[in-house]
Order: sequence, then structure tokens, then C-alpha cells
Amino acid sequence: MSEISAAHDVHDPANQPGTTTYLIIAAFLLVLTAMEVTVFYVHALRPVLVPVLIVLSGAKFALVAMFYMHLKYDGWLLSGVFAFPLFIATILLLSLIGLFGYLAHHGAPNPELNAPRNASLSWKSLASTPAYRSASPR
Repeated sequence: MSEISAAHDVHDPANQPGTTTYLIIAAFLLVLTAMEVTVFYVHALRPVLVPVLIVLSGAKFALVAMFYMHLKYDGWLLSGVFAFPLFIATILLLSLIGLFGYLAHHGAPNPELNAPRNASLSWKSLASTPAYRSASPR
């Protein structure tokens, strides 16, 4: 804990960004936002719309995290405390997207659960299925 507090006790104004840096970053964020809006309205980019928007929003996130959250100027420990949960959340999100994408293309493991959405299900109709009859005790 003393290393962290010692790192924050020493305030070096020469190492911190000035107003000009913040204005430049704000201009970059404005340009990236304009690019996002433009990409949405360009019909030729529809097939790659989502990946392009993800890359642009990732760039905006990195700029905000590095400069406005001061992660660029913090020590590696504080940056790691921020980056490690972000990495775990990203892995979890990508895993869930992959899982739902797989299930959307391959359906449920039980073919009887792939009934049409408008089919009316009742206990009587479920009890007459072979899967229910084989699972019920006799």
C-alpha cells in the first residue's frame, strides 16, 4: 500500500497533460463520433456495420480511459486493477455471443423443443411426446 500512496503523493505537474492535450483528445473524440454516425448512414458499409462501430467505440473507450481517467499516467498496478476485470468481462461477453450464435444455428439439443413458436403447448401434448414418456417413472 505504501508504494501506491507514495506514487500518488508525488505530484509532478510536468508529467500531467495540459489543457491543449485535453482539447486535442476532445477533437479526436468528436471526429470518431462523427465517423460513427456517418458509417451508420453509408449503405455500402451495412455488411460490416457492427465490426466497424465496435472498433470505433473501442478507440473512443481507449482515449477516454487513458487520458480522462488518467490511466496513462498511473502506475502499472492501478492500470492492471482496471484492465484485468475488463479483460475477464470481454472474454465472458465473447463466450456468450459465441454460445448464443451456436444455439441460434443449431437449435436446442432436444428436437421436440424446436416446435414452432405459435404451436400451443399443454401438459397433455407434452405428456404424449416420446421424450416425456421415456423419462417418466413407471
